[in-house]
Amino acid sequence: MQLIDGKAIAAEIKKEIAQEVEEIVKNGGKTPHLAAILVGHDGGSETYVAHKVKACGECGFKSTLIRFEDDITEEQLLKEVERLNNDDDVDGFIVQLPLPKHISEQRVIEAIDYKKDVDGFHPINVGRMSIGLPCFVSATPAGIMELLKRYNINTQGKSCVVLGRSNIVGKPVATLMMQKSNPGNATVTVCHSRSENLKEICKNADIIIAALGSPEFVTADMVKEGAVIVDVGTTRVPSDKTKSGFKLTGDVKFDEVADKCSYITPVPGGVGPMTIVSLMRNTLLAGKKCIY
Repeated sequence: MQLIDGKAIAAEIKKEIAQEVEEIVKNGGKTPHLAAILVGHDGGSETYVAHKVKACGECGFKSTLIRFEDDITEEQLLKEVERLNNDDDVDGFIVQLPLPKHISEQRVIEAIDYKKDVDGFHPINVGRMSIGLPCFVSATPAGIMELLKRYNINTQGKSCVVLGRSNIVGKPVATLMMQKSNPGNATVTVCHSRSENLKEICKNADIIIAALGSPEFVTADMVKEGAVIVDVGTTRVPSDKTKSGFKLTGDVKFDEVADKCSYITPVPGGVGPMTIVSLMRNTLLAGKKCIY
């Protein structure tokens, strides 16, 4: 069993991005600029945005954090989105999700200029991805594909089971795994809460990508010997072994599954760091204007 070290790969990619940005600036180009809108004080969102701002610094980007209280109206937020769409200094921006319930997330996503949509959530980016055109690919699926690539994991013709059908991870990663590319060219099955015979389906998979948000859902009796396991889950569960009283737990029961795998991502330290670094790569692409 080999651990897929997302933390190490992410650090490597950040260095590569920083070197490229240094060259761009040295040659008279513009420093890539990422803006982030944060609404309210959700603990998870605060942490994610802080990590993104820190990563911008490590990559040599300019970053701007725009904060609003959670009583902001939808119209006010849409006006801010429009302002960023029209700001030539901002190459890409994100609106951190989730948003307060009185705001339509879909309406906000669709209001973002798809050429600045470095989260890859806009329907135009999603549509272009689905037919294999250049676009901003959403960060977590892009990070998963990069891990498979950098570890030279063969996906050609392999049976891949994706657990979860979310618009942010499950659907896009399934699409990417079946594209004519490397990694890709896999035979993909997407399973979800209505799927039957889950255990049998997983047992036949060469690659399992678990993105359910259900702690320790994947157990040893669902995994065949030599399978590749990518665990996207990050759920905070109570723990008496940490100062915070919580620990991050994946969708895979790591202790009993790991011994059966050829490769497996840990939680934390697997897919998570790759999500942030994929956002950085999208920002670099936005700054270089090489997609649109």
